[in-house]
Amino acid sequence: MAFARTDLADLAAFIAIARHRNFRQAGLELGVSASALSHALKGLEERLGVKLVNRTNRSVTLSAAGEDLLAGLGAPFAAVLAAEDVLNRHRHTPRGRIRLNVPDVVANMVLAPVLPEFNRRWPDVELDICVDNRLLDVFDEGFDAGIRFGGTVPDDMIAQRISADVQWAIAASPAYFAQFGVPLHPRDLAVHRCLQVRLGDDRTYRWEFERGEEILNLSVPGPVTHNSTSFAVGMALGGGGLIYVPANSVADHLASGALQQVLADWVSPGPALHIYYPGRRNLPVGLRLLVELIREMRPLGF
Repeated sequence: MAFARTDLADLAAFIAIARHRNFRQAGLELGVSASALSHALKGLEERLGVKLVNRTNRSVTLSAAGEDLLAGLGAPFAAVLAAEDVLNRHRHTPRGRIRLNVPDVVANMVLAPVLPEFNRRWPDVELDICVDNRLLDVFDEGFDAGIRFGGTVPDDMIAQRISADVQWAIAASPAYFAQFGVPLHPRDLAVHRCLQVRLGDDRTYRWEFERGEEILNLSVPGPVTHNSTSFAVGMALGGGGLIYVPANSVADHLASGALQQVLADWVSPGPALHIYYPGRRNLPVGLRLLVELIREMRPLGF
């Protein structure tokens, strides 16, 4: 049977469900409830006369017909989105919705300083910011782009640098140092309490050190593992241990003396932050404007 014009919204709902394999997440992308999506899908299946999605309490998978439909719809719907974005270029006031996936340190250090000005300049551009430290495929998860440190950007993505190289710091509170002493060499950390970092791929980060010809990657001890810079800083302020974080995230605390930095001559700058997005679609106008504003305001230098 031929598709009717009224099917377009339901087809968009089907694509979101197929991308996320989750009704709640698909609903968040489209701004509707999971029950509304379920109703739309049921109506589409009834009109087409085929089952598109297999649903259980634990999983959402595509039927063979659903897989075929998704393969056929991908390019046409991408073209529709691109055409809509071309129209944005002709408006005096850009509009639309941009979905970004970023780790918490980026949300706090890059987006929080920039977005108030972005909203003032382009009030009709909606920004949906998902703060998530997991490494994921932004396209498959329904995002327009993500921001990560350079070394963690997937190879198949287009990446644009938006910061200077990131300086890192190891720090703890004066109370912690009074109780446990000050490490003078990275190997001294073996007898300290370090807040261990869980990376986006679930590995535990090995603290990196470099001075002259000596390069060390150490698995440090510690009773707490985290994946949140803001959490780690709060722990350190309370005397909970040593943290390894971007220096900008603790600059105020270092200046006030609430935290003290150690092993500074051992910690080298790391890769810059990059915004990345799939190469198989045009860069949305709103996203381009955000990149330009970040580079203009330079919250982490450039």
